[in-house]
Amino acid sequence: MRTVPPSTLKVYLVQRLRESILSGKYKPGDRMNESMIAREFGISRIPVREALFQLQESGFVTNHKGKGMFVTCLSEEDTQMINSTRLVLETEAFKLARARMTPETAAALTRLVDRLEAWKGDVADSAAMDLEFHRTVWEASGNPYLIRTLEPLLSVLFAHKTLEHVSLELHQWRLNHHRALLDVLLNPAPQDVRGALLMHLRMAYNDPERFSSFVMPVPSAAPLRPVSGTEIAAPAAGASEEPVALLGVRSLRTAARNPIRS
Repeated sequence: MRTVPPSTLKVYLVQRLRESILSGKYKPGDRMNESMIAREFGISRIPVREALFQLQESGFVTNHKGKGMFVTCLSEEDTQMINSTRLVLETEAFKLARARMTPETAAALTRLVDRLEAWKGDVADSAAMDLEFHRTVWEASGNPYLIRTLEPLLSVLFAHKTLEHVSLELHQWRLNHHRALLDVLLNPAPQDVRGALLMHLRMAYNDPERFSSFVMPVPSAAPLRPVSGTEIAAPAAGASEEPVALLGVRSLRTAARNPIRS
């Protein structure tokens, strides 16, 4: 191996290992053996460990406790669970970002979409820009807990998707759909935010909403039984649906006004 300055050794290793993952030298589920990598590059294990930790932060590798680092491998069910959670959280983030949109954020998002549409070639670079677009929206939401929750979920998901081998045309088509998301964010008219996000996810994943309540059938209302034992029928179609708690309060008020006399 050629000599690499110590100050750039970790950066160099991260780049080389990421390239090895993307090229298929290391496949999803393969172990990233520190000792073997250190011998391959003729270096100690310490910079290898640091590089693997950085790859873990970006989602390319996963730490299996007691076993070491492995190239991220998600099943289709894993991606569906992550995306079902993502759909709920990102819908909220997009709605908040719309309400808090500033000219500066709008300009930053527009520049990112322009870059995504001009992308050519490097899949890892496009994934980084894609994730940056979504991060910018999360930050615009003003809720740091949304960011903290979404960041680890999507870092793993985006890295896993980067390993997918699809045509450049299909990949570009997916990237271009960010323009539709930008329109939803910047259009002051009422928007179906959840619908736009769901369409965006369906362009890259099968049944991304599978593990969310959005696909669960709504159960028919069952008769309500208050403490008194008198059955209250479920409201008919089109009838006013008062909350159960309000019905209970009104029943108590009626009883107080008309006490039972012995």
